[in-house]
Amino acid sequence: MTTYPTEPSDAPSLDQHCPQEDPYQNVDKTAFYEEYTPACCWTNAQYRSAYGLLSGDLDVPGQYAQEADYQPMQNGKYVRNTSAYYADDGNTYIVVDGYGNEVLRIHEGGGYITLEEVAAYMYAFGGATGSMPANYTTSKKTKPASSIWGAYLRVNHSEFSGSTSRYPYEPELPDISGCGGELQYYEMDIGTTGTVTPGYENPVMYNNGSSITRGAARLVYTRYDKNRNGIFEANEIYVFYTHNHYNDFREYLNYYGGWSQVFGNITGGGSYSSKYDYNPTPYPITEYADFLAA
Repeated sequence: MTTYPTEPSDAPSLDQHCPQEDPYQNVDKTAFYEEYTPACCWTNAQYRSAYGLLSGDLDVPGQYAQEADYQPMQNGKYVRNTSAYYADDGNTYIVVDGYGNEVLRIHEGGGYITLEEVAAYMYAFGGATGSMPANYTTSKKTKPASSIWGAYLRVNHSEFSGSTSRYPYEPELPDISGCGGELQYYEMDIGTTGTVTPGYENPVMYNNGSSITRGAARLVYTRYDKNRNGIFEANEIYVFYTHNHYNDFREYLNYYGGWSQVFGNITGGGSYSSKYDYNPTPYPITEYADFLAA
């Protein structure tokens, strides 16, 4: 799977419909969000990000990944979609459902907060370019009041070791460097409406506009082309979601609502984040299939 494969003939660029001049100078953010629609194209997303305006869905996600009604399976295993179609000269990623139908588009450099959109963004752009949504910062200490993103600011973007010798309650992710593998993983926060994870029981918003309570939800993804050929093969791209601070994970299967079965420590009957009472179940290997193949 190449970084920027040819887009399907029925998925033309939408840039032709976008404003050619900045429409957001002196924008009233309250009015903008009261009449909100997602960004129509990559150009529009760039204009928005310059002023701290989102490009995707406004709904702050709950703690648990929401599965699609239809999730393809082969040989009793979940299927990961290997299709990767882009528009706007590689700046827009086309997200499909389990049937291969287009559901939404993700624009590189846009601002996103939902689990589905951020997972698709990191699958499409994170490994290939090291990009992250514009409303994310690598700093864990940035305050909403000091950012143009305000309540939509998301913090933390750092390396994830996944070392099971240091954290035996964590399941081993595929080919992860912390366990002697070749793939380097990174992690980033997913802001949720609350949490039921031990130690994070109070259902506090991730970002209330003045302060951030980071909670226990993270996205963990690969960011390493291990054979350095400029092509990201299926066994080099992984995106995982953990709702309970690395105890359990689900793999993002590269389609809307596509999530693998839960695996990890709590699933296996271990105690939360315990280095003495742990039983992480192994990563459930997925099948691969091109959802858009003729």
